Amino acid sequence: MLKPVTTPSLTALPGLRHAFFTRQGGGSTGLYASLNGGQGSSDDQDAVRENRRRMAAHLGVEPARFLSVWQVHSHDVAVVDGPWTGQRPKADALVTAKPGLALAIATADCGPILFADPQVRIIGAAHAGWKGAFGGVLENTLAAMEKLGADRRRIHVALGPMLGPQSYEVTTEFVQRFTEAEAANARFFASGTPGHAQFDLPAYIRARLVAAGVTQIEDTALCTYADEARFYSYRRATHRKEADYGRLMAAIALEV
Repeated sequence: MLKPVTTPSLTALPGLRHAFFTRQGGGSTGLYASLNGGQGSSDDQDAVRENRRRMAAHLGVEPARFLSVWQVHSHDVAVVDGPWTGQRPKADALVTAKPGLALAIATADCGPILFADPQVRIIGAAHAGWKGAFGGVLENTLAAMEKLGADRRRIHVALGPMLGPQSYEVTTEFVQRFTEAEAANARFFASGTPGHAQFDLPAYIRARLVAAGVTQIEDTALCTYADEARFYSYRRATHRKEADYGRLMAAIALEV
């Protein structure tokens, strides 16, 4: 049984379905148990297809309309009008005004961010790890939605489960990259072990959205590393020296 996380703010919007899917309710086994949606993982691809079919059914769309991109930690956004006819585009966000399409993002510690302007029925989904958020993927997603007719003052944004600050240790060089770009970024780092700091990715994402003019933001405040029963985590798998890891899927769709 699928056990996705949802947010009250997006749930309250008419004609919209969304889910931050957990790892529960799928058919994958081993490291990937059980709802691995990662097409780029080394999992059995028949199991991945079945997992994605279940997620598509949960959102009320056909499997071919459960769409994800080839994520490359960029700030690029794909505008979606229908199912892919060839290879998935390389991008880290999707937007659409077409009903019956589920925009899906794969994560395993990075931030899955869902967007919706209910008045004009335009939606978006973004993969926002530190590289994407730092590089402008959130702002580019908002801009792409506005080109379709959305207004960022109306857009509701939900932040899904991601690596929390208590689990996100970074080097001083990482901190320097952020503070050299903007001194105020120092507020997103707390003291850590010698030579390291703890990075608050959710707070950084929220701050970027607020600075971009978004006023309606909800955070699930769930850490992927800390909750192994529900979430995959790249960092947890790396610490354990595991060969691979599953991918969580977050998706949003306009009802037909």
